[in-house]
Amino acid sequence: MRRMESRGVQERAERTEAVGRSVRAERAERRAYEGAWRFTAPALDASVPQLRHAVRDLLRRQSTPVPDDVEQGLLLILSELVTNSVRHAALLSPEIGVEVSLGGGWLRVAVEDDHPYRPKALAAAPDEELTSGRGLLLVKAVTAEAGGVCDVEQTGAGGKVIWAALPLPEA
Repeated sequence: MRRMESRGVQERAERTEAVGRSVRAERAERRAYEGAWRFTAPALDASVPQLRHAVRDLLRRQSTPVPDDVEQGLLLILSELVTNSVRHAALLSPEIGVEVSLGGGWLRVAVEDDHPYRPKALAAAPDEELTSGRGLLLVKAVTAEAGGVCDVEQTGAGGKVIWAALPLPEA
């Protein structure tokens, strides 16, 4: 069991490093649609569809070559992550941040809040019985199915950023 967990951690670390290398290597060849965009919104239920629509509109406005299935997966991931911030972090984080970055063959979305709790569902095995956190298991599954990677990181201010990066098909 430990060996499988260790191998999973190793594979995730390797994919994370690959995302970083890919983004750094192709920065010089930035295309017009590549970049990073940040949105903020109050930690309210109404922010979930507003942020989803804002990101969808951004991708279309930038004329990004994102296949429909990747876009739909990204929007589902975004909805789940924003919903979690609204439901679980609003008391300590009245505002949440969303960052979308596109470049190096990857489309990445990150949701940041000021709550220090790091959810365990991203590290959980799908067969573990959880009373909550199914949204994060869905994020993990959608990301894995697309060949991407997701993780949670602590911010310098003590909050957290949960992110997912999906690979884009080569043009």
